Amino acid sequence: MPKTTPETTPVITRRAFAAGTVATILAKTAAFAQDYPARPITLIIPFPPGGSTTIVIRSVSDKLAEALGAQVVIDNRAGAGGTVGTRALAKSDPDGYTIGLGYTGTLAIGPNLYSNVGYDPRKDFAAIGRVATAPNTLVVHPSFPAKTVPEFIAYAKANPGKVSFGSAGIGTVSHVCGEYFATETGIKLVHVPYKGTGPALSDLIGGHIPAAFAPIPATYENAKSGNMRMLAVTSLTRSKLAPEIPTIAEQGVPGFEAVLRYALVAPAGVPRPIIEKLNKALNAALASDEVRKRLALEGAEPLPSTPEEYAADLDKEVTLWAKVVKASGAKAD
Repeated sequence: MPKTTPETTPVITRRAFAAGTVATILAKTAAFAQDYPARPITLIIPFPPGGSTTIVIRSVSDKLAEALGAQVVIDNRAGAGGTVGTRALAKSDPDGYTIGLGYTGTLAIGPNLYSNVGYDPRKDFAAIGRVATAPNTLVVHPSFPAKTVPEFIAYAKANPGKVSFGSAGIGTVSHVCGEYFATETGIKLVHVPYKGTGPALSDLIGGHIPAAFAPIPATYENAKSGNMRMLAVTSLTRSKLAPEIPTIAEQGVPGFEAVLRYALVAPAGVPRPIIEKLNKALNAALASDEVRKRLALEGAEPLPSTPEEYAADLDKEVTLWAKVVKASGAKAD
């Protein structure tokens, strides 16, 4: 009897073998997902502890752990506008035990600012789901003469290149938000990068810089106490945390929007049943009154979703910020 080779094996036999292999893999994946999680999960936040992003995600992580029945360990890995930790997340094992923050600055802005960011936001991550959204704010020192956005624009035009603004660092949302604002209003601003939102606002309060773009969780209490003046929020609608503060769009810059979107992502390749389990746990956490109240205190609004809904949002964000970065001429390297 002639020896059977892959070339001479009947097609039906080869197909049956392939189908059996696929079935075996699917069965193993299902069993793995059923036991998941069997050990602590690491959640990478690519920013220093204490910042607005860490605050928002920490408000969710405890309830996420409760819903999953496993410990969620926060791992802050800062550097290069959040791209260092995000790159580490992309290269992690796709077993569901390393997840991380999906954020406007790292996934939509960073790849357009850095010449070689080291990851593709559309291909290297599996979307788990949205967490929340929050606006940035334009704040100034109390001594700054402008009390509205039109007054700020007029002052900057009268003093071209003499008005500086602080940000959380090169390549961060607050940096590009400032560049976007300058481009849309036809003014010249000088960017002063800091190593985080905290140092930028400390210098603003100290009078070392006249203005800054920063997330509302970091500016709201300071504005309430008189340490700074909040001129506007960068969302299209007013923030529920500070409804008395108008948007930039309603102050003469139609359509201006530069919001922060927080989400959870995993490395590409994590089995779908695990993604679904993580998404279900995340949405359960976001439905908690405790989490919703905590997010509200930070000026963030919960934004539950399916993985597909967040993936579609991210695709739109990458496209939007590519245009903004190109128009502003901003570069991080």
